[in-house]
Amino acid sequence: MAPQRLLLLFIFLFYFSSFPSTARFITGPSSPTDLFSDGISTVKNPPFLSLKPLFSAEESCEQTYGFLPCTTTVLGNLFLIIVYGYLMFLAATYLSNGSELLLEILGPGIVGGLFLPILGALPDAMLILVSGLSGTAETAQDQVSVGMGLLAGSTVMLLTVIWGSCVVVGRCDIRDSVAVDGTITKGFHLTETGVSTDIWTCYAASIMAISVIPFVIVQLPQVLNSTSGRHLAVLIALIISVSMLVSYCVYQVFQPWIQRRRLAFVKHKHVISGILRHLKKQAFGKLLTEDGEPNTEIIRKLFETIDENGDGRLSPSELKALIIGIRFEEIDFDKDDAVMKVMADFDTSLDSYIQKEEFVRGITKWINEAKQTGGAYLEPNAGTFKFIDQFHQQTKREHALLGSEEQSDEVVEHVENPRWISFKAVLMLLLGTLIAAAFADPLVDAVDNFSTATSIPSFFISFIALPLATNSSEAVSAIIFATRKKQRTASLTFSELYGAVTMNNVLCLSVFLALVYVRGLTWDFSSEVLVILIVCIVMGAFASFRTTFPLWTCSIAYILYPFSLALVYVLDYVFGWS
Repeated sequence: MAPQRLLLLFIFLFYFSSFPSTARFITGPSSPTDLFSDGISTVKNPPFLSLKPLFSAEESCEQTYGFLPCTTTVLGNLFLIIVYGYLMFLAATYLSNGSELLLEILGPGIVGGLFLPILGALPDAMLILVSGLSGTAETAQDQVSVGMGLLAGSTVMLLTVIWGSCVVVGRCDIRDSVAVDGTITKGFHLTETGVSTDIWTCYAASIMAISVIPFVIVQLPQVLNSTSGRHLAVLIALIISVSMLVSYCVYQVFQPWIQRRRLAFVKHKHVISGILRHLKKQAFGKLLTEDGEPNTEIIRKLFETIDENGDGRLSPSELKALIIGIRFEEIDFDKDDAVMKVMADFDTSLDSYIQKEEFVRGITKWINEAKQTGGAYLEPNAGTFKFIDQFHQQTKREHALLGSEEQSDEVVEHVENPRWISFKAVLMLLLGTLIAAAFADPLVDAVDNFSTATSIPSFFISFIALPLATNSSEAVSAIIFATRKKQRTASLTFSELYGAVTMNNVLCLSVFLALVYVRGLTWDFSSEVLVILIVCIVMGAFASFRTTFPLWTCSIAYILYPFSLALVYVLDYVFGWS
């Protein structure tokens, strides 16, 4: 982002604000006896005067901070919305770029799990905050609809337009219900192209759907037609929303550790399935008896083939030779770590060797676990069961769903000059925060004045226009990331979208509820809450139970956006539902 553009905008705003915000109205003389004519005294109500509200206004306006420009005209406020919106876009861009720089040298841990989600939601939170702090309670009640419009519009745009666009640009050919990385030969086929994500993305979608609980709670009094419990419902929803915010941040902090543990467990299962398949081949399909029980005699003979020195026990080096000889091509893992875990499963005597009976008991245990997981499928003309192959295939799918291992929360060694990068990241985060804090209030005022000048409800202006400013940087980043056409990047892209909506539902809503409770405002947003619930629940449920999204699924997202806007309009301004 070129700093010269920002500097020019500041200079322009300073120059523009140096003059009083007044206007000269051209009117005809009050008396026909005036000796001099100004050239228009003989014209009565000319047609072009019907456009006067676009360029001038008779009402005065209050300058934000006492010096920033203001106007009551349509075009003037439209210009201010564009300028202030661009500044909020700059703030979001600086916050996003600073977050990415910080993430280059620090892992997800505390930085990625706690600070970055909060910083990503900061511009929206600032706009919501200033919309409820302006002037008297009556003024705040009027302007708070800007905050609710931004909250609803941001959530809807992320889960509809941006979500659908990521599916379109990130699509790959689908084979065996999984999108193949970097392969696109079927164009825009609705069912045979799409994107695939990992299982953690499903968890993120589920959390997003759960995060709408505070909306339900705050809306209960209106559903029950109760007026006495509305203030209490706001307080309860605020407490739950803050609790969910803390819980979500804690989960984000520990999620990389949880993912590493899950991935390590699945890798160990993969080693188990690989050894069982290898032993099954060595036993010529006779690893089990006819009734499906482990064949202990065959297992003892297999032990003797692995025991290279014939001392009646397996050493770690012999076990490692077995694992290396199997050639696990599907995944890459630490062979020494795999040996240690197999030894821990088999070596019950703790003498660092696997005795023959320990080997038999260990293999029997593994076979029984595979039977429970893979199911018992009779192999025709083989005299054994196919559940070992089923267990192996299921383990491969689990590993693919978990994705690759996350980076730890430590300084990355290959990053050059990490101190300078850290300083630059912090500087960009501070600059983005300052810009968002400084220009959130003027933007809300401009939206409110534009609404007054055009008689368009401020909710619709904030619903459509403001998310373009606060989320455009995030949207462009997500779409560009999705164009890499890989499962890993698709998983990160959709996880970030679900995470951003979750922060809207907990952080931004917490700010909004705190304003309503502290200032004694009226919660009067039934239709807006309904839209948020519909979009979050539909998309959350849709993304929680599947990891592959064919191209046709983007149509659902695209349809939800105009549906949401039309629903709010019909409920609020046709039926008067509040």
